[in-house]
Amino acid sequence: MLDIRLIRDTPEVVEAMLRKRGADMDLSHLRDLDTQRRAANTELDELRAQRNAASKEIGAAKQRGEDAEAEMAAVRELGEKMDAVADREKDLANKLDTMLLALPNLVQDDVPTGGEDEGTELRRVGEPRIVEGGTADHLDLGTALDMIDMERGARTSGSRFAYLKGDAVRLQYALVNFAIDRLGAHGFEPVVPPVLVREEAMWGTGFFPADASQVYRIPEENHDLFLVGTSEVPLAALHMDEILDADQLPIRYAGISSCFRREAGAAGKDTRGIIRVHQFDKVEMFSFVEPDMSRDEHDFILAREEELMTALELPYRVVNIAAGDLGAPASKKYDIEVWLPGQQAYRELTSCSNCTDYQAR
Repeated sequence: MLDIRLIRDTPEVVEAMLRKRGADMDLSHLRDLDTQRRAANTELDELRAQRNAASKEIGAAKQRGEDAEAEMAAVRELGEKMDAVADREKDLANKLDTMLLALPNLVQDDVPTGGEDEGTELRRVGEPRIVEGGTADHLDLGTALDMIDMERGARTSGSRFAYLKGDAVRLQYALVNFAIDRLGAHGFEPVVPPVLVREEAMWGTGFFPADASQVYRIPEENHDLFLVGTSEVPLAALHMDEILDADQLPIRYAGISSCFRREAGAAGKDTRGIIRVHQFDKVEMFSFVEPDMSRDEHDFILAREEELMTALELPYRVVNIAAGDLGAPASKKYDIEVWLPGQQAYRELTSCSNCTDYQAR
């Protein structure tokens, strides 16, 4: 979440960021809650000091053999007041946290304004293969070669599920091994994380509340679990509730996991074949760095992605994603879109985000 001090001291900066993202929110209620919570904390400290002083006086009176019933009654009354103020402070803190968690990260200055179609193309690498009249796409080829079976996937699990078979499976694992080897040379430690996480991991990484509708929930007796849409969530949670020393950084992980997404509201958006499905496998880079190194690390990760595209001889372009299309935790995001001959168009293959200190707070 955002640092409350930003909202307390420079609300106009946060409100300008929200407008750039396409949201218009008045922060006055949030600031009022913060003021009330801080006042409740101050009142609680004062009552605690009064109770401590009264308790000492009771002890002194008893040592002198004096009756301290009045002082003891006053201490009980102070305790009741403290309980009431503590309850009020907790309620205010919960309301404040709920509002803070709904706020996205600040946007970097060089992020373009606009929505999904307003991202800025930074560069193109490689020559796209232009085919007059089009060509067979991945689904045509995969079906003809018995590598992709959408029909049986739908019969088994519903729409947007598929069986990968034979050479498609071999190709997938070859690509995973290829990526892990390349990334390992740059200090990324391979990790196979849990794909079911507790709710606090979803909130802590900023995927809740904004993306709650995209996540599969598994009801459990003591606490629900959630299927991750990206291993970013369990990789971030790997050091949850820990304080990392600066000399440990950077810590770089390459997560290999299955990912699950409901894709709610994605009707008609690249739904042919296995481009936008409910289950897929992915290699995810994740770095823990010092705050002032986050921009350099973001560029470092982008460079690793571009190395992979170049090694695979895939024509691609790099896009600086517009503010209105950023996820809540991201302050800036690059997409790499590769040329798909079957669609005669560039389509997103990778993305990398700088989340600054948003997920660490």
